[in-house]
Amino acid sequence: MAQLETGVIRARVEEDWQRIVDVLNRKIALQSISAHGITAEHMKRSAQFVAEQMREVGVDAKVAQSHNPDGTPGAWEVIGSRIVDPEAPTILLYAHHDVQPVPDPSVWNTDPFVGTEIDGRLYGRGAADDGGGIAIHSGALKALGDDLGVNVKVFIEGEEEMGSPSFIPFIEDHRDEFDADVIIVADSGNWSADIPSLTTSLRGNTDIDVTVKVLDHPVHSGQYGGPILDANTLAAMLIASMYDENGDLVVPGVKAEEPIGGLQRDLDEATVREDSGAVSGYRLAGTGSLASRMWTKPSVTVIGFDAHPVEGSFNVISPETTFRLSLRTAPNQRPEEAQKALADFLVEHAPFGAEVSVKYGENGMGWAMDPNAVATKDALEAMEEAFGVAPINKGEGGSIPFIPELQRIFPNAQVLVTGPEDPKANAHSPNESISLPGLKNNVITEALLLNKLAK
Repeated sequence: MAQLETGVIRARVEEDWQRIVDVLNRKIALQSISAHGITAEHMKRSAQFVAEQMREVGVDAKVAQSHNPDGTPGAWEVIGSRIVDPEAPTILLYAHHDVQPVPDPSVWNTDPFVGTEIDGRLYGRGAADDGGGIAIHSGALKALGDDLGVNVKVFIEGEEEMGSPSFIPFIEDHRDEFDADVIIVADSGNWSADIPSLTTSLRGNTDIDVTVKVLDHPVHSGQYGGPILDANTLAAMLIASMYDENGDLVVPGVKAEEPIGGLQRDLDEATVREDSGAVSGYRLAGTGSLASRMWTKPSVTVIGFDAHPVEGSFNVISPETTFRLSLRTAPNQRPEEAQKALADFLVEHAPFGAEVSVKYGENGMGWAMDPNAVATKDALEAMEEAFGVAPINKGEGGSIPFIPELQRIFPNAQVLVTGPEDPKANAHSPNESISLPGLKNNVITEALLLNKLAK
């Protein structure tokens, strides 16, 4: 099949543009909040809407309910396919139709469930994450139409924002509907609205609960204070021992990596400081590029601490305390390996001989792109043709555990992580939005990519 010219694809997307935006507006209005019940009727309606949109662009799509590992009902999922030639490559297109809650609509500048266009951006909950991904798939398939040269399978998930508890059982029940040569996950974003990116890596995640015990019971701080340090102070010492004077994590066995595929551009410190809300005097911790510190080096965060609140406190030495650590692991390190290394370090570094015990939590594997894969090179070419500028690839410091699970189950598939977001998208936050010019270029990119993969 002849390859379509970029201009032809761009013209088709322009002609279809109002429909694409309308799909996104209608999706925003559905209020597909999985936190309000992944099995609820509003999530079923959301899945039915998405399936209808996929059918309109030629995909034989249906809604299926997953089940959790314990057998209880799970999310409403959308699956489907369009087979053009059994000998052609098969591409799986992923997005998710569930969205984050809106705890306080009053902090939004617009109605979070009415798509509102302001200065070239469309505002609304799920506009970017991941209604934009659905719009990209819909627009790309419509643009190719009868010229589609690859087989397409779609999976639009209904519980991504809830941690995908029924993801693995669903795949295992529908293996044939997931098996593909290339998997495109449209749930990430670009360097900016004008500069495209492939997501090159994701950190893994693991957590542990650490208990520090110094006494069998509380005692008066006036009577024993001095030789007996309270458990909270000892816990603080233990936490501090994980770092050197530069703020680098120094736990043996917890590995660090450099950006996957090389670093094309480092993150801007002023932007990181502004976006994070860092106080003016704070010096960013760690050494090396900011990109490596945020994408591929490990980080530990205290996400919970059992201590008596200030209100109602009294003069007593706390006998024991428990805190929870969340460890973001380098993309290629097994999380259970890093988890054990961290636990062993903390037990071995118990301050003043305090009793330290560790309870292991859950693990999620990281992921690293294959920079030399054919699909990777095709994607980068498609991005440059669509956006008119060379892509700047980037990692992500967070975790999307289902991606490495997909890679594990289908080890021969090439995985590409793309998406509609940009630094102004505010996904998961008030005033979430998507750049409409950026979305249009993303649609053109995916259509070009599917066209190239037909080779």
